[in-house]
Amino acid sequence: MHMKSNNFMTFKQDVMKLFLCLLQIGCDRSQSLVDICRERRHQAVVCDARAVPVRSGSCDACVSIAVIHHFATAERRAAVLRELVRLLRPGGKALIYVWAMEQEHDKKKSKYLRENRVSPGREEQTSKETLAQEVPAKHTPDVGSQDSARPVPSISDFQEGGCDSRKATSSKLPVHTNRTPFHSQDLLVPWHLTGNPGKDRSVEPLGALGSGDPGAVFHRYYHVFREAELEAACRTLSDVSVLQSYYDQGNWCVILQKV
Repeated sequence: MHMKSNNFMTFKQDVMKLFLCLLQIGCDRSQSLVDICRERRHQAVVCDARAVPVRSGSCDACVSIAVIHHFATAERRAAVLRELVRLLRPGGKALIYVWAMEQEHDKKKSKYLRENRVSPGREEQTSKETLAQEVPAKHTPDVGSQDSARPVPSISDFQEGGCDSRKATSSKLPVHTNRTPFHSQDLLVPWHLTGNPGKDRSVEPLGALGSGDPGAVFHRYYHVFREAELEAACRTLSDVSVLQSYYDQGNWCVILQKV
């Protein structure tokens, strides 16, 4: 009995050593999202995905899900990929997910197209299943169509600190109708500001481009990737081997390794 107890304590100590060696760090441009991570006792920092404040070659693995498709140019998307590779140690791996333009693959529709209505009890599960498919709140088709367009800031208006909303622009992108196929690679997806902030938390103002109105609708930029586009971008990187490229529920995915 004494031997078994000692073996268990040794095993427990070994597990704790492994746990202590695992350091997970998240990053996002949104201070509010980072605050939520910290409230849940996760390590997270506010930063640009093109300039992560972590030493080069210090990560065993990097995960980028539903991030790169929000960058408005091929150059910026390539910069994010290069930054992921910079962070990895030799032999380290990265998993990348982006939203696919092809929401029907091998004659099967993605959950994004199939589930036009989602019951409240299924919302959280569906959001986990669709991964990079950041389904807008309420999970219902939005008013409008791909033929409609909204003025958005031009690329030159996006500075390192964000977008200057005072600049007038003539750039336009199609506004996507939720839960329908994509007809353009570069588009705006309507998002509804919903939810009850609770008695102890007020709705935070969203800055110059936003509103604290819980019924407000915002249009978020997406570049949806065609088949092989993400893989091709990864293959342009130096010191990288693409281990796997695949389709998963409306997302194009790549696993790469630093060599």
